[in-house]
Amino acid sequence: MSIVARNVDKVVGEPPNRVLSGITLEIRDGEFVALTGRSGAGKSTLLYLLSSLDPVSAGTVEIAGRDVGRMSERELCRFRNEAMGFVFQFHYLIAELSALENVLLPARRTGQETQRSIQARRLLDQFGLADKSARLPRELSGGEQQRVAIARALVMEPEYLFADEPTGNLDSVNGETVMQIIRESNAKLGTTVVMVTHDPGFADMAKRKINLADGRIVA
Repeated sequence: MSIVARNVDKVVGEPPNRVLSGITLEIRDGEFVALTGRSGAGKSTLLYLLSSLDPVSAGTVEIAGRDVGRMSERELCRFRNEAMGFVFQFHYLIAELSALENVLLPARRTGQETQRSIQARRLLDQFGLADKSARLPRELSGGEQQRVAIARALVMEPEYLFADEPTGNLDSVNGETVMQIIRESNAKLGTTVVMVTHDPGFADMAKRKINLADGRIVA
């Protein structure tokens, strides 16, 4: 049930620019892994490949024994909705939907909105947002919006959580809150977490760090 990358390359643009070269790694179930390195090292690109959001140029990525490159787009969409949660630097909430409705978006896509409503409210309560479930994103602070985004990522109780600089736009207090939520999901639920971060303190919260430089794993 691990995530396995074998000899993965990523080439973009014209003329071709090699962003990642010869990436081979395994992330075991229940691990909390931080992808670190300088800006431009290829951290976010690798996260997108490992999470199936972007195709590899060469090599393979397997998640839970399935080669994502061989899955149809329909299969991938369902797999992502049911087994994966995503947190990005920007929250990407739907402006016209309430906090609760935003949290329930993944459940709506799979026809499980009713079944997941209790879980959604539980998450909002856990994140200190129970009294703000009916508010629109513009009525929430930046930290509150990011917590809603994390609740959305966790509402399906995913096996895998992929986070790309989840604290990048937050102050230190809200950043600590977000990291505590992610760490608890890993510790208490056994969620496999793969996180990109430039913050050494937050990287130290992970159980393992993978350091990249110039598109290669160096440590």
